[in-house]
Amino acid sequence: MRRLSILNLYMLLAVSSLFGCDAGNGPSSLSGGNGPIDHSLVALPGKQDTVPDITRAVRVVLETTSGDVTVDVYPEAAPNAAQRFVELVESGFYDDTPISRVVPGFVAQFGVNWREPHNAWQNRNFDDDPTLFALERGTLAFAKAGPNTNSTQVFINYSENNRLADPQFNFTVFGKVVDGMEIVDQFVQVGDPSGGLDQGRLWADGGAYLASLTVKPTMIERAVVR
Repeated sequence: MRRLSILNLYMLLAVSSLFGCDAGNGPSSLSGGNGPIDHSLVALPGKQDTVPDITRAVRVVLETTSGDVTVDVYPEAAPNAAQRFVELVESGFYDDTPISRVVPGFVAQFGVNWREPHNAWQNRNFDDDPTLFALERGTLAFAKAGPNTNSTQVFINYSENNRLADPQFNFTVFGKVVDGMEIVDQFVQVGDPSGGLDQGRLWADGGAYLASLTVKPTMIERAVVR
């Protein structure tokens, strides 16, 4: 099933002009923990009294062919999503993978790795977190095909997309770009203007598919926890 299909449906209905887990002990590379830390996440309207204090952050650097993008991941903002993202980074899942979908003014999406053993993550879904923080420019959320179907694909918001926090969508912010958003703006648009590259072909044989493309996507060469 195509990830972000709910989001695609919403675009067709409401923004067509754009076209386009186990709890464990959590991530080990955390900063803070002794009280609130500085961050730029903003509570969704009406959620100001329910958002948690942010006392921890995991810094991740996406080293791309367009330049480096630095992301702060906040476990308290969305525990399930934050844990999965850091786990995937530490496993090398995002290394040498494409930014497979770029919709200017909307989102940039990544998170397909067709290689063994990484492709086993495709169907390892995890449960949704409560949606508490605004989907502002630079924030990250997992793509999904319905409730509790998050697995590997992530999108970065190019603009404020708070409508995606509505209960029928429930996309949940777990981190934010803190340096390099100008690099995200340079990501290459490939494939369908709205849907990006064919995800079925990427999962089946991404190497051959990418080699066949005239216009090459921006690639994540390496993702590392710093």
